[in-house]
Amino acid sequence: MKTPSRLAATIVFIICCSNSLAIDGFTPVNKPWETSSDPVAKMWRRWQSGQSQPDAQDEKAFVATVLKELGVPVQSQMLVFSKTSLQNPLITPQTPRAIYFSEDVYCGWAQNGMMELIGYDPENGPQFYALTNPFKTKEKPELLATDNCLSCHETSRTNNIKGMLVRSVYTADDGQPILSQGSFVSGHESPLSERWGGWYVTGKHGKDRHMGNVIATTNGDQVEINREQGANVVSLDRFISTKPYLTNTSDIVALMVLEHQCTMHNRFTEASKSAREAIARQINLQKILHEPVTDIPQGSAHSVIHSQASKVVKHLLFYDEYALHDGGIEGSPAFQDTFRNDRHETADGRSLKDFQLLNRLFKYRCSYMIYSKAFDAMPKQLKDQVYAQLFAVLSGQDKSKDFAYLSSTERQHIKEILLETKKDLPTEWKTAAQ
Repeated sequence: MKTPSRLAATIVFIICCSNSLAIDGFTPVNKPWETSSDPVAKMWRRWQSGQSQPDAQDEKAFVATVLKELGVPVQSQMLVFSKTSLQNPLITPQTPRAIYFSEDVYCGWAQNGMMELIGYDPENGPQFYALTNPFKTKEKPELLATDNCLSCHETSRTNNIKGMLVRSVYTADDGQPILSQGSFVSGHESPLSERWGGWYVTGKHGKDRHMGNVIATTNGDQVEINREQGANVVSLDRFISTKPYLTNTSDIVALMVLEHQCTMHNRFTEASKSAREAIARQINLQKILHEPVTDIPQGSAHSVIHSQASKVVKHLLFYDEYALHDGGIEGSPAFQDTFRNDRHETADGRSLKDFQLLNRLFKYRCSYMIYSKAFDAMPKQLKDQVYAQLFAVLSGQDKSKDFAYLSSTERQHIKEILLETKKDLPTEWKTAAQ
């Protein structure tokens, strides 16, 4: 069985970056699961109250139970062999870490290790946890929360807010990243040539090339990667045994969805935080100056909210999305079917979860994350501005070059889908439709 050796260029989905292992690496904080509304906290409260319990038959069954409790599909599985976790000693090219995700949960699991969990709280953003492995500790699972993760998850790469991070770095054959070689942060705008090194990737992508499934070599200060060796892989059998995992794929479409969703979550978190702070400053200043107090954005608060709304709208509409080449990509039908299970669908069957995969990810370029709890929890002042700017684009009032990539037909489709499926649209949307 062949496995990557020497140097590997790796994309890192960094859930936590401490070099220590398991719970010894955690500096516990207060118990957010007691009050948080994120899915991990809710699961833990169910376990503590006895409403449900994990399957303790074996490690694989335990992981499957956790994912089921959190509503995370096993079909979202992606496998990464870079040592970029609390559990570095457990991660190798032969024993990659598995990543799973839903619209408000991100899970990482290394064999014989704990589960690293991020639950998205609509009001407070991502909450970081570790869930111990009962088959390693020989005790009941324990949930811990920590701020250790923020050394990577609250930096300039996440615009200094608590956020998700999909990052590309070069990695030695033992999985350690070589940061001196530079790095990339990946989103839907990233070219495939900068994505997925250090990940196993299943799926076809024509003549376009990514960094997955292959090793890198050094020549002096230069790093070289033979992308051909990892291109258009449909089975991982020549790399690893997938029997220990919940499925046998590390799907290319799931990877692309993950990258968009992580950065979309970050935009919601950043925009909401900035809007709340701007309104609070405005109200405090009004009180100091003995002016009428209002939470209607004015002056600098209005400027901040308008700017943040613009960033959200651009990301919702896949601004600067990388154009797929040579007929696009082909991934696992299992992931795509599961992903679309909870779609918000019009009477004639259209939804924002419809894949296109020929030259872009989705058929209708407005993010399905507009239905997310994170979107719905944005401050009203911000959400109103997002809806106003979004309507201007979709109705053709906004004629800026930024959105020239959206045809009038696609804009109309998106507007019709939202009018039929998004229940909290402002009155002017519905009035204009009539």
